[in-house]
Amino acid sequence: MLDWLKNINKEYPEFWKTYVSKFDKKSTRFVVFSTETSGLNPDKDVIMSIGSFAVTNDSIAIGDSFEAVLLQYKFFHDNGLSNEFLVESKMKKLGEPDAIKSFVEFIGNSILVGHHIDFDVEMINAALERLDCGRLKNEALDVDVMHRKLNDINDKQFSLDELCAVYNIPKSDRNSSAEDAYKTALLFLKLKSRLGIK
Repeated sequence: MLDWLKNINKEYPEFWKTYVSKFDKKSTRFVVFSTETSGLNPDKDVIMSIGSFAVTNDSIAIGDSFEAVLLQYKFFHDNGLSNEFLVESKMKKLGEPDAIKSFVEFIGNSILVGHHIDFDVEMINAALERLDCGRLKNEALDVDVMHRKLNDINDKQFSLDELCAVYNIPKSDRNSSAEDAYKTALLFLKLKSRLGIK
């Protein structure tokens, strides 16, 4: 049977229907997020953690944030890996279905922001596919693309650390998805004002 025909009568989970219903109006809320993954292939790899902060009225809303470590025991087991990362982490631990559902509820119709965000969005979409959902519908902005647009650079991509150095954002010793999301949010605020994004 044709794939598109199957999808016409598909019964989506309730949280997904609620999410989709939010797109009749444009959001003024930005959600800056970062994922930590087991690798770079959305078809084979999984999300290990998600860190995100909302940005509203030109400031980072620390209280409006989402952070979780995903319990990916099957992935660890199938690939012969240790799961001490999961055990040692103090963050909230959720199975992939609960984490993705909570993240989708958190973002709503916000404009997503990230560093090389297409990859993060693809990882979320791969997890959504495993839950029999559609793909994210949010608009997305990439801080690397914003930087290159501001400086008219077409032939080079910049790492998060390189961008932080350019915009005088302090480096931190901790390396986590939440830390990366926070640094990206600081970058976004600087780039947003320089590019005149409302």
